[in-house]
Amino acid sequence: MELYYVLSVLDRNMRDAQEKIYRSLGLRVSQTMMGRGTASPALLTIRGLSPTEKAVTATVAGRDSMKELFRQTKLKLNIDIPGNGIMAAVPIKSIGGIQTLEYMTGSNQTEAGKPEMNFKYELIFVILNEGHTDEVMDAARPAGAGGGTVIAAKGTGLMQTEKFRGLSLATEREVLLIVASTAKKAAIMQAILEKAGPDSSAGAVCFSLPVSQVAGLRRLDEEEE
Repeated sequence: MELYYVLSVLDRNMRDAQEKIYRSLGLRVSQTMMGRGTASPALLTIRGLSPTEKAVTATVAGRDSMKELFRQTKLKLNIDIPGNGIMAAVPIKSIGGIQTLEYMTGSNQTEAGKPEMNFKYELIFVILNEGHTDEVMDAARPAGAGGGTVIAAKGTGLMQTEKFRGLSLATEREVLLIVASTAKKAAIMQAILEKAGPDSSAGAVCFSLPVSQVAGLRRLDEEEE
């Protein structure tokens, strides 16, 4: 069974067009989350721009459907042009039963085989205290991060006062998504932990997932050639 969890980060006004592509390929939209870009307020002011509101959509697809989804999104939404969004396909190792498979894919018929394991990129998840995204990005950018997307979240600690060092486990938090090259991933995560980690006001913790296919990072590709 070869399945991928595909995340798309696009401007919110492109959300309907992306979901239309999902439906045309018979893919279910399993999640839609509202987010925002990570450009600092100072930079936005200098350039006369407004904060970029993002839609993060997720679906589960087999190998062929995943590749066609990337092709269609590049063709119709120009996601391969920097600034138009990012897509990343994370390989799924296992799914809990046939009913879950049918719910996530609409069918239990998937391609045989194993996910691609040539990971040029990784998806970094950073969990941090609300309102400290700029601190985390100020640490990540010099280490090689090009940008990220912030999603609002809430902890699920059993007690409101429960904490892991500086990170509250049951208050408003944020999840920061950063797609980075595998070569730079360790330096980015190390910089975040050193400058905005659990002992800081940001209280950031982070981990990464391998990405089998990505779109929207052409500029990074060109820099590494």
